[in-house]
Amino acid sequence: MLLSAIDIGSNAVRLFFSNVFEKDGQMVIEKASLMRVPLRLGEDAFVRNRISDPNTEKLVKTMKAFRLLIDVTEPLSFRACATSAMREVENSDEIIQRVEQESNIKIHVIDGVEEAEIISAVRSPEEKYDFRYSLYIDVGGGSTELSLISKDSILDSASFKIGTVRMLNEKVEPTEWARMEVWLMRYKKIFPELISVGTGGNINKIAALYGRVPDKTLPFTNLEYALNHLQKFSIAERIEHMGLSPDRADVIVPAAEIFYFIMKKTGGKTLLVPRFGLCDGIVSVLYKEIKSKEYNALL
Repeated sequence: MLLSAIDIGSNAVRLFFSNVFEKDGQMVIEKASLMRVPLRLGEDAFVRNRISDPNTEKLVKTMKAFRLLIDVTEPLSFRACATSAMREVENSDEIIQRVEQESNIKIHVIDGVEEAEIISAVRSPEEKYDFRYSLYIDVGGGSTELSLISKDSILDSASFKIGTVRMLNEKVEPTEWARMEVWLMRYKKIFPELISVGTGGNINKIAALYGRVPDKTLPFTNLEYALNHLQKFSIAERIEHMGLSPDRADVIVPAAEIFYFIMKKTGGKTLLVPRFGLCDGIVSVLYKEIKSKEYNALL
């Protein structure tokens, strides 16, 4: 079935279409198309605590365009979720109301723990490693979500106000790094039984440039090299010589720093990068809701 998701993030807004089906008893999410608009709402949110009028206009226009694409494509269901930037600004309610009035799209603002749980609900077919636990790490523009999973059970989830756009604007408090370290150290005993799974556009790009592409992994040594290598170039050089988009060229270094911090603390040797994120999680939730309704209708 064709399903769609909208992710209103701190760095970009995404419209995702995917075909979702079951194969050998496993849910498969097959991307049909993805549109990404780099609005960078986080620069407003983390500096001024409100979305500016120009960015509000851009967001409304983007959502109206997305609505037209949804109407033409006709997915069975869709959902729009907003994360860190929208949940922190003082004018969030009025923006959500206006978007709904002008585009007929209802925005669901999700908290950090819910965001972590949605993302970690997706299971990667590449996750073949013989580890008892998985640590899902999603790094966004405004926050980092961590989820500790044992088989199909989420043991713990946490959200930290450590994100790429927030770091660029020097709006990360030292206490957040300390809080993340405390959370990680709570599970220090199980680190040897742990595989880390990285999600988000930045780690996808880092893995594509520096990782082992066929098996979708990024060894820690490669991550360390990537961080040191990227830091040697200016933003302009990353755009011109490395082919990074302007809205990726600046945030990719803080993203690497966040992943490096987490992997260093856990002693992880390998990061699995299956190339999925919040949009995949949203369509996963939609699929399960639809299947549950179908099942209940048969009872």
